[in-house]
Amino acid sequence: MCYISLLRLIFEFMSIEDGDEIVAGNTILKFLLTPDHTPEHLSILVTDRVRGDDPWFLITGHTLMVGDVGRTELTGAAEDGARQLYNSVYNKLLQMPDHLELFAGAYAGSVCGRSLSGKPSSTIGFEKKNNKALQFKDEDAFVSFMLKEIPEQPASFREIRDFNRGFRAERPTIGMLKVGVFDACLTSL
Repeated sequence: MCYISLLRLIFEFMSIEDGDEIVAGNTILKFLLTPDHTPEHLSILVTDRVRGDDPWFLITGHTLMVGDVGRTELTGAAEDGARQLYNSVYNKLLQMPDHLELFAGAYAGSVCGRSLSGKPSSTIGFEKKNNKALQFKDEDAFVSFMLKEIPEQPASFREIRDFNRGFRAERPTIGMLKVGVFDACLTSL
């Protein structure tokens, strides 16, 4: 498993930094530190060298999603998180080519965003044009938008975060369901 080095975990992992690359055959995975609702969040830019030198697609997790951006209040102060998210989205991800396909970590039905689409993929250009969270000209307007209508926090989110980081051995239970490592937006909490 790969994690950004600033993350505190109790299990072994390969430490990576912003901009690090892993070459897997003809595929290059470039890791981008893109804080969203966690300060250690990563997005992964994927290039297939057989097809060309341009990036092929972007895995954005819970930073930029189809129809929205990630929540910022779950692991810290909502305003601080919104400012980090603004930098991640506007100064990193939206600088990518408009044709670049993106795959998000959550879509409609998830508690990770306020107006998520049911479509699990999009392009940078389509999101620039149609995503309500990407229509702001400055950071303060974006932050103000992010601080309005904050949804209720998911049940057991702290236990789920601890489980995902290795601090808790037993899987948390929500109602009658056992929560797994890759459930909803809670994977990076």
